[in-house]
Amino acid sequence: MANSSIRQSRAVRRIVRGQPVSDGAGVKLNRIIGQRDFDMLDPFLMLDEFRSDRAGDYLAGFPDHPHRGFETVTYMLAGRMRHADNQGNQGLLGPGSVQWMTAGRGIVHSEMPEQEDGLMWGFQLWVNLPARDKMTAPRYQDIAGESIPQVEPATGVSLRVIAGRFGDLHGPVNGIATDPLYLDLSLAAGTAIDIPLAAGHNAFAYVYEGSAMIGPSSQSRDVARGELAVLEPGEHVHVSAGSAGGRLILVAGKPLAEPVAKHGPFVMNTPEQIVEAIRDFQSGRF
Repeated sequence: MANSSIRQSRAVRRIVRGQPVSDGAGVKLNRIIGQRDFDMLDPFLMLDEFRSDRAGDYLAGFPDHPHRGFETVTYMLAGRMRHADNQGNQGLLGPGSVQWMTAGRGIVHSEMPEQEDGLMWGFQLWVNLPARDKMTAPRYQDIAGESIPQVEPATGVSLRVIAGRFGDLHGPVNGIATDPLYLDLSLAAGTAIDIPLAAGHNAFAYVYEGSAMIGPSSQSRDVARGELAVLEPGEHVHVSAGSAGGRLILVAGKPLAEPVAKHGPFVMNTPEQIVEAIRDFQSGRF
């Protein structure tokens, strides 16, 4: 019988490369989750990376658009994005900040660059809501960069905790049904770290700078910049830096195992609920 005290290390199930897309009013993105070759990883519906220092790639932004039935998570590495909605909420996302928006029963909002030039870089992740929460009241969690805890668990390793827990650090995002973990890792060349993960949660790592070796030593996979590693089940993951170091986001969450009906900015459980969402939006009930 296997020793149950030995924690299972997660191997890499597959590696996914993003596809270039245009969204909003013409913003150029790299879509990793939510594309033809990788539709979703329950509960994660979409992951986009936006990165450009050419204003024409991002300046038109994302004018007013609706959402229902899921959550959007915007994490800024560089640049400034102003958001506003039809409930009168607004705020500014700067470098290092995060917004976790629970769209719930419906909201119409915009995300527009606050800058006219320079680097705009970050991620938007879509997280599904369970059926019981799809019609909940919308809410925002806007977290300034300085409010996100950061730790150096080993020499040359830096880690920001956006959601979930690492050791004694708890991320500022709270009250999310899928119990997510969202970490931003920076590793210098020659460094490594083991990250605990909830055994039943789906998880991925996306390398956005440099490269990383992910998985137990006997099955380690080299993951390059712009690649996403889908992780096998297990209780922790081993990450080591490539020859030039590496930066990545590591995300995990509880799968919902519910039917998914998607149509643009609406994510529900049945096609009939999608029709209802479209009707409600067109009737001004968001």
